[in-house]
Amino acid sequence: MADHTPRTPHELQEAALRADAAIIGGPLAEEPIAEDRIAEESVAEDPIADAPTSEDPISEDPISEITVDDVREAHKLLSGVSRATPLEGSRYLSGLVGSPIHLKCENLQRTGSFKIRGAYVRIARLSPQERAAGVVAASAGNHAQGVALAASLLGVRSTVFMPAGAPLPKVAATREYGAEVRLHGQVVDETLAAAEEYAKETGAVFIHPFDHRDIIAGQGTLGLEILEQCPEVRTIVVGIGGGGLAAGVAVAVKALRPDVKVIGVQAAGAACYPPSLEAGQPVAIESLATMADGIKVGRPGDVPFRIVHELVDEVRTVSEDELSSALLLCLERAKQVVEPAGASPVAALLSHPETFEGPVVAVLSGGNVDPLLMQRVLRHGMAAAGRYLSLRLRLTDRPGALATLLGVLTVVDANVLDVGHVRLDPRLGLTEVEVEIQLETKGPEHCAEVGEALREAGYFVIA
Repeated sequence: MADHTPRTPHELQEAALRADAAIIGGPLAEEPIAEDRIAEESVAEDPIADAPTSEDPISEDPISEITVDDVREAHKLLSGVSRATPLEGSRYLSGLVGSPIHLKCENLQRTGSFKIRGAYVRIARLSPQERAAGVVAASAGNHAQGVALAASLLGVRSTVFMPAGAPLPKVAATREYGAEVRLHGQVVDETLAAAEEYAKETGAVFIHPFDHRDIIAGQGTLGLEILEQCPEVRTIVVGIGGGGLAAGVAVAVKALRPDVKVIGVQAAGAACYPPSLEAGQPVAIESLATMADGIKVGRPGDVPFRIVHELVDEVRTVSEDELSSALLLCLERAKQVVEPAGASPVAALLSHPETFEGPVVAVLSGGNVDPLLMQRVLRHGMAAAGRYLSLRLRLTDRPGALATLLGVLTVVDANVLDVGHVRLDPRLGLTEVEVEIQLETKGPEHCAEVGEALREAGYFVIA
């Protein structure tokens, strides 16, 4: 079979741009984001322009202090590469919190997440010799796509290691952006080890997803955009995995607006920052259990940890139910397709709305969600919001018994999604049948109404 993989820098860039349009999809692929809408959001002077500037390039030392000047240099590098993503108001969340809430839509960024910012800055600053050797990365999705596109735009060969179980749409997108994809390992830690070994063997430059100052400086440009678009902001809420995004945003924001709070959010099942902050140093956690693969990291990065420890005001955790509810809210109320990690700031707002000082900007960090996961998460989110109800009841095994039960549910306007029968079970009497019913309801109050109607009709609900 002929190999049609793009090889020249021009071919790589054309393939990357085609893939970028395909992943963003629909009208967005054909129509640029309205920059005038962003300009209308700003009612104050530009904090970037007002602050002193530096023409010095970002320091080569990957662990030296990162400053707002480094973020400004990254901002220049990203001109014409990353998008100034829109800031959208949320009436529902604003009413819940009691002050204006804005959503920073990085799910509409190129490659569907903020990762292009840091990846491009990191690769753009490589020497000609390093570029000639190519780059290698490891990721379950977003970083992979960011590195692939950034490398293609810069004419650099890229190899990306992904877990064997990575969602197929993310694998396909990474290849479309121009990278050679190698599937290795079952978890990201195994994939990272494989990528680092490849770098040692080939001389390719390893592009870490968060533990490098150029990556952090690139992600920090998002913080500059927020201050431009919402100069009255009082709190910025951002998801945390390894810490690169939160660290970059904190560097930019605290230098220009030290009064603004920066709050990080982690999934409770993969929260490495709370114990690390308590210990005063990065601590690895053994168990990682969350649907939010974008922030599913077992140990903070050394470089971002120091910044988060110093500049981020607070790190909170959210449950899987809260993540599901937040994803559902983003889809239904904000009309934004967001992955679980990207919905984590919204989950924090839903969890404790009274604890946020507004105006608040919640960063929707990515929208690369696998359709199958989206289907499961939405069902989970609807269940968490009281929109699904699962019941088990025992009926007399006679003709018409099920129809009578369904008649009761019809009266209370509950939509039956699925019905299951169990007849052969030692727990059941000779003339009994157990019925499991999945219902779509209108919320917690409607669930209570359904239960009461069944009890009044003489049915005993097992669960």
